[in-house]
Amino acid sequence: MGLLRRSQSAVSVDEENPYWMSFSDIMASLLVIFILATATLILQLTHLQEELKNKRDEISQDIIDLTKAESIRQDLLREIEQELIQNNIPVEIADNDTVLRIPEQALAFASSSAEIPVEAEQVVEQIGTVIYQHIQKQQRWQYLDTIFIEGHTDSNPFRFNPRGNWDLSTSRAVSVWYYWTTKLEMGEQLKQMKNHTGHNLFSVSGYADTRLARMDCAIDDEECHKKNRRIDIRITVKKPSIIDFQAIQEKF
Repeated sequence: MGLLRRSQSAVSVDEENPYWMSFSDIMASLLVIFILATATLILQLTHLQEELKNKRDEISQDIIDLTKAESIRQDLLREIEQELIQNNIPVEIADNDTVLRIPEQALAFASSSAEIPVEAEQVVEQIGTVIYQHIQKQQRWQYLDTIFIEGHTDSNPFRFNPRGNWDLSTSRAVSVWYYWTTKLEMGEQLKQMKNHTGHNLFSVSGYADTRLARMDCAIDDEECHKKNRRIDIRITVKKPSIIDFQAIQEKF
């Protein structure tokens, strides 16, 4: 009788708990849930890695675009220098590959004068022509900001003008620009050239003796002073703006 009661009691418990699950069933269910969650997480991580890779590629391309202008300036100056030297015009690249220097050896103004000597006109013409041709090549002007024609004098005082060497250096730079725009076949094109923002590409400036190529010239050292009397063609390039940096930052 006792056994019968216990059997009936067990059956009664099973019937009262139809959703009863064994411990092994619970663990199996948890394992399935864990596997599904892990698979979902792996898929999400894979997708995130792909997104990060795409953003890195985009940022790398942005950096390449922003720094390309520096490379173009270097190529531009070296090509101009090589062609002019081949034409027996002694020029040199200066100031960390930013300036084409035209020394007095190539373009010598008379003392206290801003007029281009007749014997130097062909040199000035060739320099302007070569610069124009290489700027136009592969539309390099798109990467440039300004091309400055800079006049520089020595430190000897200019007594024939109250504005001194400032006026003389600026006038010499203006003379070069005026010759290019009025005497060269492509003079009008030079005048109309624009930079990447739509402003005029060429500009003129004079520095008197404030940016000497040689600082240690003795008063009577004419060879030293000659190095300071020069025309520099300074090329500045397109620089990244704050908007460019913000655009890159937003990709992180």
